[in-house]
Amino acid sequence: MTSLPDKTASIEAAIAAVPDGATIMVGGFGVPGTPFTLLRELLRQGQTGLTLIKNDANETGMGLDHLIAAGRVRKLIATHIGLNAHAIAAMNEGRLEVEFCAQGILAERIRAGGAGLPAILTDIGLDTELAAGKQRVEVEGRPLLVETALRADAALIHADRADRFGNLAYVATARNFNPLMAMAARLVIAETETLLPLGGLPPDAVETPGVFVDRICPLTEISEEYGVVRR
Repeated sequence: MTSLPDKTASIEAAIAAVPDGATIMVGGFGVPGTPFTLLRELLRQGQTGLTLIKNDANETGMGLDHLIAAGRVRKLIATHIGLNAHAIAAMNEGRLEVEFCAQGILAERIRAGGAGLPAILTDIGLDTELAAGKQRVEVEGRPLLVETALRADAALIHADRADRFGNLAYVATARNFNPLMAMAARLVIAETETLLPLGGLPPDAVETPGVFVDRICPLTEISEEYGVVRR
């Protein structure tokens, strides 16, 4: 009987596999589910010319903001950037290309990428700025937009628990985009707060099967960025 591989790796080695110019999906909805430690290592290693796909641009001084402020991001595909002054300024000054997408459509484009579909059809965004430059079709007399599927060179995701094969479990809303992104990228790197032996995660608790995950990086500390934002 063949044993399952141990996919644990150091954060440094895992991020080193991400090249310049990569398209990277980043899990998270604001703070919950965002892989802050993986993002900080990406910043430290210096990869540039990146295209990032994330629900939001995080807040100033957190997560994606470090990469945007350092000029390392060429394009951002997101649902909103209103909490990040650096992202807004970079977009307005032409230093950052931003593609806005309705939140549900972003999730569905990622899901389609993971399912191997080339695109989805929707009436969301018709006759709005979100439809600019997009192909339109008509199905049974109904006008629809063609929203292309999203795939990435790498996905950076955050899990609460993982075993050494890469089976993942999340906590509540920290799940958000992470499972979808794990299915839609060539290289999937997951940071985990707790690392369990194979079999330590009950089958019914697995929310992302290890077959989708390439590298597991145990966290040795939880920084302030992971805390709940208080206003």
